[in-house]
Amino acid sequence: MIKHPPPRPPLQLSARPDAASLVQGVAALTWIPQAALLAMSVQGLASGQGIAAVQWPACGILLLGVLRAVCEAWGARRIFGHARAQLSALRAQTARALAAGSPLDRERAESGRAASVLAEQAEALVPYLVRYRPARWRATVVPIVILAAVASLSWVAALVLLVAAPLIPLFMAIVGWRAKAASEAQMVEMGGMNAFLLDRLRGLATLRALDAVDAAAGRLAQAAEALRARTMAVLRIAFLSSAVLELFSALGVAMVAAYVGFHLLGTLGFGAWGSQLSLGEGLFILLLAPAFFEPLRELSAVWHDRAAGEAALQALDALQRRALPLSGAHAPVARAATGAARTGSAPAIVIRNLHFAWPGEARKVFDGLDLRIGAGEHVALTGASGAGKTALLSLLARLLPAAHGDISIGGVTLSDRTAGALRQRIAWMGQRPHVFAGSVESNVALGRAGVGASQVAAAMRFASLETVAQAHPGVALGEGGIGLSGGEAVRLALARIAVHPHADLLLVDEPTAHLDTETATQVADALLALARGKTLVVATHDPVLAARMNRSVRLDAEPADAALERAA
Repeated sequence: MIKHPPPRPPLQLSARPDAASLVQGVAALTWIPQAALLAMSVQGLASGQGIAAVQWPACGILLLGVLRAVCEAWGARRIFGHARAQLSALRAQTARALAAGSPLDRERAESGRAASVLAEQAEALVPYLVRYRPARWRATVVPIVILAAVASLSWVAALVLLVAAPLIPLFMAIVGWRAKAASEAQMVEMGGMNAFLLDRLRGLATLRALDAVDAAAGRLAQAAEALRARTMAVLRIAFLSSAVLELFSALGVAMVAAYVGFHLLGTLGFGAWGSQLSLGEGLFILLLAPAFFEPLRELSAVWHDRAAGEAALQALDALQRRALPLSGAHAPVARAATGAARTGSAPAIVIRNLHFAWPGEARKVFDGLDLRIGAGEHVALTGASGAGKTALLSLLARLLPAAHGDISIGGVTLSDRTAGALRQRIAWMGQRPHVFAGSVESNVALGRAGVGASQVAAAMRFASLETVAQAHPGVALGEGGIGLSGGEAVRLALARIAVHPHADLLLVDEPTAHLDTETATQVADALLALARGKTLVVATHDPVLAARMNRSVRLDAEPADAALERAA
């Protein structure tokens, strides 16, 4: 069976606030001296000091206001840039994990879902980092400092704030559980709809041929309605939480205002550390009371950003965890490991005691397979569907790891350490060659280093693709091969092999499937010409192509004794 990599810790973002968050917290705390200066000014005016009591405090308030604006602007800019950088890093990390996953992994995420997570859902991390994380830090620090400032004047006012404050985080925690679940459900629904839409767009011709367009449109409408319901559920929770938290903060401020008012009137003479609050001190407490709840209200307003951001982080983590790693995907290319390739000699292949089973299946595809292919030999793998022809080619290319056994190519044992280097001498042609959106030339070159225009032109002439390129001058082919026939797509794959500078081991899967006799003959001729002096392993059901190989190896879908027992 296939062994998945050992579990790793989930993706996490750094919990420690950075310098920008600290600066924004300092900016929020500048309101304390501003409130003190404002209360001092009012106290001076009330005591008859005139305009002189306002001038210097006004200058201080103005300077502190400028300092606060500068700190908030600089902090917001830095936090946003840092958030975009973190998002780009997480996207690149996830893309590398997907690119390093085996293309034959049956648990690989659908392309539409993966694109939705990387392009759309991952954007939810930006509000999470820009708004929620700084708001959480301010809600932790600023109320404590303000509470200390209020407690220095009145322990009753501080007690009122202290009693009212826990109601807000308590309610946010209760709401947060449901908000996170709603956000996760919304993202799952969004990814599912994108995957469904992409799948139906790719098969649009089939849907039209089977007159199933209306049925597909109906299912798409149902998916869109389900997504709308999920989205409205998230917004409903966000609006409800904001309304209730506004109520809590308003009640807290009202209770403080009532105490201060009655205390200044002399009705309540306690709570001021044995003395009466002055007008300035009472006003200072009243100015700080809304500021005490402001970070908590701000945190409640962005609480849904937390739920969406954590759901996006989990979606990115799930993409990375689901990928079956491709051996040698990140290993440095070492030509030294492919010694035979430097001498120009084709490699021999030796397979000993090979065991393999697809994940989730009890039946073994190979149970102790032994096979030797000589250097430069052309071998056809034949057998019924499911016998393991494609699986053996995939194991030779290390696209899948074997459960047990050894494979050596050119005297080098195929392993995680050598797979990347050995692939430099392997050319792969699958059953359905993928055609990227772009020109014929770019689909042949595939952006490989050292492949020039002259080499691409020669490969296209070899594969008889000039007429195809001339039929589409300056016109890009559609993704998936729109604009090419089946035979032209196979010739495009042959041209890709022809332009490979170091390939001396060709692994080809069903090159003549679904082709007419004339085209199949042309493809077989080109393949044999391309494989001259190289080792060729081809999986095929075509007896004509198999007869043109040096020998054929028949793979059985199950051991012979098991087949005889079942027949009996």
